[in-house]
Amino acid sequence: MYIKKIFVFLSLAGLAFQSCSKLDTPPSDYIDPSKAFRNLDDLELGVRGAYAPLTTSLIEAVAIVSDEAMLPTENTVSNTSATRWQYNSSSGSVTGAYYEYYVVIDRANRVLEAVPGMPAPSAQSRLDQYQGEMLALRAYSHFELLRAYASSYEPDGLGVTYMKERSLAYLARERVKSNFDNINADLKAAKELIPSSFSDNSRITKTAISAIQARVALYEKKWSDAITYASEVIASDPLAPKTDFDKIWKDASQAEVIWKLGRIRGDSRIGDIFFRLTGEIVLYAPSFKLIDQFGTVTQRADDVRFSSYIQYAPTRPAGKSQYLVNKYVGGDPDPSYRGLASVKLFRTGEMYLIKAEAEAESNNIAAAAKELNDLRRARIYNYIDQNFTDKQVLLNAIYNERFKELAFEGHRFFDLKRRKLPVERTTQDAINTSGAVRLEPTAAQYNFPIPDREMSINKNMVQNPNY
Repeated sequence: MYIKKIFVFLSLAGLAFQSCSKLDTPPSDYIDPSKAFRNLDDLELGVRGAYAPLTTSLIEAVAIVSDEAMLPTENTVSNTSATRWQYNSSSGSVTGAYYEYYVVIDRANRVLEAVPGMPAPSAQSRLDQYQGEMLALRAYSHFELLRAYASSYEPDGLGVTYMKERSLAYLARERVKSNFDNINADLKAAKELIPSSFSDNSRITKTAISAIQARVALYEKKWSDAITYASEVIASDPLAPKTDFDKIWKDASQAEVIWKLGRIRGDSRIGDIFFRLTGEIVLYAPSFKLIDQFGTVTQRADDVRFSSYIQYAPTRPAGKSQYLVNKYVGGDPDPSYRGLASVKLFRTGEMYLIKAEAEAESNNIAAAAKELNDLRRARIYNYIDQNFTDKQVLLNAIYNERFKELAFEGHRFFDLKRRKLPVERTTQDAINTSGAVRLEPTAAQYNFPIPDREMSINKNMVQNPNY
């Protein structure tokens, strides 16, 4: 009996020792960045891999919860809770982007972790470029998370966790000001690293960083910075000629496309958000509120954006939507690839509107009006410049122009949020929303929720108000 007890004790001790040894052994499903990235070619693969998870989740979420798209009655095949503002922390339609962007951030951080251990490269500019791209990608991804999941855009609002390195710790949310500070610091460092000669607009260039900085400054209400950065982009990438504007959306022109997510056959199709090829079902149609922004039939014909963004199809069967989102039909000649198009993350048109708004908020009415008129003149045939003397009238005009210019690009819901305005749908657009007509800034759904999985695992995470 005594010997048996000793045997059991030694066996347990051996297991304990074995367990301790296993804890000291690197996990088998993890590759140390210093071993995964041995040279610059490896590092470039890591850079490309960091871009890969970028998706269109927020473009979809913004379209269906705001007033720029409507839910037609023919759509009986997709989740409608987001349109009806019935989402919560378990609704993937609005929480999916949370983890998608953190995957991008994690991959960028792994590349950045490997940079100091790279052998002395013969081309330092190449290493600098990769480091700059990853810093900028990390900043951009955190900013997109901030836009979607912050409790507000005020400095003391609840922001998101800013990940500067890999960590399995239970990390808390930071304040919005802290997020902005980190975003700006990463972008500043990135801009000094990326060479001006790098011009691949499927990745982050120096001009793309200026565009990100301009958008960030707009949300942070740093009007002078917004003007400076938007001006840098405008000087580098002019607006597309009217005759080429529709080609942008068919991927037949790169005019004014600052940064895009390239898409080829086999990739996900952004057009599938709005139109289901099987059965030819309009899932989400342009709202009549948006259509009315373009004015009369004659005015719509003069505005090159209308036909580029919206298709009028009066011959569709009765009960079907006669208006379709045309922006992401794409340019593939094979109709079975309808909806395959590159995703334009930043365009020069947005920069004109950022600059116009920042000038107006700085009380430079004439300068703001010039930017607005210049953009409209580039988009509208027979346009006559408008004069503005009242600041609020001018700002309203700029906001309405953003509604048109940036439709279905992931901005409308956040534009309302940064101005603390309700989402208001017309009666015509609310025929299938179960009464979801007006979403007040005090409602829980005015801010997207932190995913329930994050809430259940991370003991230091705090949910947005009212969920």
